Amino acid sequence: MEGLHGMAMFVQVADSGSFSATGRQLGLSSSAVGKSIARMEARLGVRLFQRSTRHLALTAEGAKFLDRCKRILAEVEAAEQELSESNSAPSGRLRISLPRYSGLFEPAILAFMQAYPAIELDLDFSDELVNVVGDGYDAVLRSGELDDSGLTRRRLCTFRRLLVASPAYLAQHGRPASLLDLAQHARLQYRFPATGRLETWPMADEGALLAPGMVCNSVEMRVFLAVQGQGIAYLPAFTVQRELAAGQLQTVLDDDTPQQASFWLLWPASRHMPPRLRVFIDFLVEHFQERVFGVP
Repeated sequence: MEGLHGMAMFVQVADSGSFSATGRQLGLSSSAVGKSIARMEARLGVRLFQRSTRHLALTAEGAKFLDRCKRILAEVEAAEQELSESNSAPSGRLRISLPRYSGLFEPAILAFMQAYPAIELDLDFSDELVNVVGDGYDAVLRSGELDDSGLTRRRLCTFRRLLVASPAYLAQHGRPASLLDLAQHARLQYRFPATGRLETWPMADEGALLAPGMVCNSVEMRVFLAVQGQGIAYLPAFTVQRELAAGQLQTVLDDDTPQQASFWLLWPASRHMPPRLRVFIDFLVEHFQERVFGVP
């Protein structure tokens, strides 16, 4: 602790540029401050300041030492704050970005709010790409393959995408027997807001993706239109569980849609994570337990 006190005094002297100013801040004489710095220099074997009757300036060694001291003192302060916060219930505001379709996360968010009422959630629903740090988010939930963004991440769950259609549509237009048959069917397609690209379907003829079809960026609209018999939709399994269970939709070509995607929770890398973010991450990981959402 004596070393830390010495570092803190050295930083104050460097910032104020004066022994006397530091002494006034600490309730010491300028002589006492000067002697303390002299003892530190003797112990380190280097001169930290160039002194004159009117001027005090850091040496090259002093400038390097100042940078290191500030980092050490910041770490100590963060550790003390972390310990202090750990003794009380997590609180404060969390800004979280989630996909527009939130049905999979609604029960988890409700349960978290009930478990941690002192934490205020600020939820933003969007399928756009976001800059987690630049846009001020504490964490984001996204699906798909992720590039090496430098963010810390945890996999929450995995899901299949399914080709689905209503019984009435299949009765009228026939059930596709192979991927080649999809080119002859009305398709309810998804356009990614961030890129404007159409979602890739599991089709034998990739060129067929350019054929006419309804396009939108809404999960809910595609589910609705599929139930109403307007075509075949390619949707995450968890978005149509109720419709499949109720017989409003049926899956087709299940053997040709084995691919899985994952939902990830991402947050900025940091040594000192706020307790409110730590409990949010742990809660969601425990809630989902890397479940696989497939055919009900």
